[in-house]
Amino acid sequence: MALVSPVIFQIVGYQDSGKTSFIKKLVSELENQHITTATIKHHGHGGKPFFYEEKDSYQHLKAGAVASIVEGEGHLILQSEKIVWTLEEKMKLLSFFNPDVILIEGHKKEPYPKAVIIRRQEDLELLEKLENIKVVFYWQEIEVNSKLPYPAFSINDEKGVQWLIEFLQELTE
Repeated sequence: MALVSPVIFQIVGYQDSGKTSFIKKLVSELENQHITTATIKHHGHGGKPFFYEEKDSYQHLKAGAVASIVEGEGHLILQSEKIVWTLEEKMKLLSFFNPDVILIEGHKKEPYPKAVIIRRQEDLELLEKLENIKVVFYWQEIEVNSKLPYPAFSINDEKGVQWLIEFLQELTE
């Protein structure tokens, strides 16, 4: 698929709602449909993501390099030190790989189209706080209002994943 720019779509929910597992499944299904996908994960647990101090790329960053790339046998790892990375900067970086879709895990308050994962009854507040919701996935039979302006599926319902794949396919055409 030739795109001018990738489709941006968010998967959001509170911590431990199943975002990572859902994205893994979605990426696999998109790959089966020949839709290339890149992902951005928001590290919202506080502190820097861990990487190994004994590795050369870490030493390069500690010495003052703004970024360090390690490549071997086609496997590439990019590490960079910067005080704040905006979501737009992260997306621009991934655009080099020409994905059809960029899936963002987290960054709840960003304006992009999104799926919301509801794990517990109290998570329903997200449906009032967030904008541009396209679909909801829930873990248990919670009181999801049947008059929602978007579809809602059980997290285990394959129809929900298929709905989202079709939605993303339409945006990539």
